[in-house]
Amino acid sequence: MTADEGLSDAERREQGMAVRRAVLSDAHVDRATAAATDFTADFQDFITRVAWGDVWSRPGLDRRSRSIAVLSSLIALGHEEEFAMHVRASLRNGLTVGELREVILQSAVYAGVPAANTAFRIAGRVLAEDGAA
Repeated sequence: MTADEGLSDAERREQGMAVRRAVLSDAHVDRATAAATDFTADFQDFITRVAWGDVWSRPGLDRRSRSIAVLSSLIALGHEEEFAMHVRASLRNGLTVGELREVILQSAVYAGVPAANTAFRIAGRVLAEDGAA
């Protein structure tokens, strides 16, 4: 169910938190929510309800496909910190290391070699840290 199907904000938040935890891990979400301040609390609520509760919860794509789209977008836009987080998420969502490599290689053609070079460096670091390399 998505927001356009009549969920309340509380239900969207609950749905979003469940998906956010499944994709990013409890540890990551716990760190992000613990670090929230009065200044950032509304943003944390927004991304939980909208990004995770509305968009990531839609039935049109599975989480694995959403991860591919997110990785590609992050590479193209140079969002390195988010990219590292979503490398881990993509593996949790079922991408193999080989598929991750192919997503980054594909991005070299459309987002540029420097962007892909950076993505390979970051992904390599994440894989090594997590023992997945």
